[in-house]
Amino acid sequence: MVPIEDRKAGLQGVIVIHSTRLGPAGGGCRLWSYPTMAEATDDGMRLAAGMSYKNALAGLPLGGGKAVLRKPDGDFCRQALFEAFGLAVERLGGRYVTAEDVGTSVADMALVSRRTGHVAGLARRANRPGGDPSPHTARGVFLAMRCAVERRLGRSLGDVTVAVQGLGHVGYELCRLLHAEGARLIVAEPRSDVAARAAVEFGAEVAGTGSIVDAAADVFAPCAMGGVLDSRSVPRLKASVVCGAANNQLADPALGALLADRGVLYAPDYLVNAGGIINVAAEYLGWATAEVDERIAAIPARLAEVLDRAERTERPTGDVADEMAREVLSGAPVTALQ
Repeated sequence: MVPIEDRKAGLQGVIVIHSTRLGPAGGGCRLWSYPTMAEATDDGMRLAAGMSYKNALAGLPLGGGKAVLRKPDGDFCRQALFEAFGLAVERLGGRYVTAEDVGTSVADMALVSRRTGHVAGLARRANRPGGDPSPHTARGVFLAMRCAVERRLGRSLGDVTVAVQGLGHVGYELCRLLHAEGARLIVAEPRSDVAARAAVEFGAEVAGTGSIVDAAADVFAPCAMGGVLDSRSVPRLKASVVCGAANNQLADPALGALLADRGVLYAPDYLVNAGGIINVAAEYLGWATAEVDERIAAIPARLAEVLDRAERTERPTGDVADEMAREVLSGAPVTALQ
């Protein structure tokens, strides 16, 4: 864990490197209004661990890391903040590779790139991976959801109702894909104008942010912040499938057993939302666009493998995914990093 601070630039946060066993620690930079640094650090620790597991299951030559920055109160200079952050990344000498996450953008990463080369999510060049990774994340979740729905309900996405919590870049794109497939949508989003746009564009029903978990839906897709599934919300859940883009959806890993006991198929979040980091890895490592498409297309097969093992061993899917990720990590040779 590396605390970072530049008061003049408005920078305060932490870079967490969880593992470099498979390669440099890859994970995005989150800018959020954390009330305290302790809360920012706790979030960074959880997110970085998730990135280690995500990258391992996705077969990427990357370890796990995350940067979480406290959003300054009031107006601030994004250029100063992200250039200062870029210097912090550069000081790590390639041990950490950053990209977009919640609250950050392609433009922000361009500012970071002024101070370090250990950054992806930059403007896309012709026929090369790059740009906003959100559509790739949404695509992976969509494909995984199709697999989970067929597995649990024996139906197609065009025959189900999906409750999507959060209409950020990923959530909105997921709605676009689901709408094109014929799914009925229920959405929740604190920005009323965005929710209204989804209602018009996708014919979506709009629910309250606090009541979306109660929606009469076949699938619940958390696409906002983590921890939405806790001891109070899980008993209220009406959906038979949980498959979404948010990280750390379970407030406590033990809740995976409660979901399983209730007959809910939980698609492990870091497995299904790996499309974005796949695109980031391809950009940073110089892979072709076709490689991105092939790796994202393989997400449902990895999910099916997790579901098969979970059925055989009668264990929660999240526990099985963790086990499989640890198998990858423990079997890998230690990567030498400068």
